[in-house]
Amino acid sequence: MFIVSNRIRVKKGFAEKMAPNFTKGGEALKQFKGFVKTEVAISKDFEKYDEMSVNMHWETLDGFHEWKNSDVFKNAHKRPEAKEGEAPKESPMLGSTLVISEVVTTTEA
Repeated sequence: MFIVSNRIRVKKGFAEKMAPNFTKGGEALKQFKGFVKTEVAISKDFEKYDEMSVNMHWETLDGFHEWKNSDVFKNAHKRPEAKEGEAPKESPMLGSTLVISEVVTTTEA
């Protein structure tokens, strides 16, 4: 089992608004071999930003790489176009780090 964690730093107050976007459309993810689940955790412990950890659980990394290179991924990460005459909206995202971890031991209740 692998956990692919995208640790996304966002402007204060935006994490809770953005979090549901990472779990909607989950039906499309289910078509990729080895996908288990996605969960989003929010940390507000930082002074200058909030951090979302978007954790995707995969049985193998092959399915993750297939998803990451797919049109499903590209469409999910497309920024909305500005309406004619409007300036593009500023993104609340400040940066991100992708961390891939293999689960090597667990315990459960």
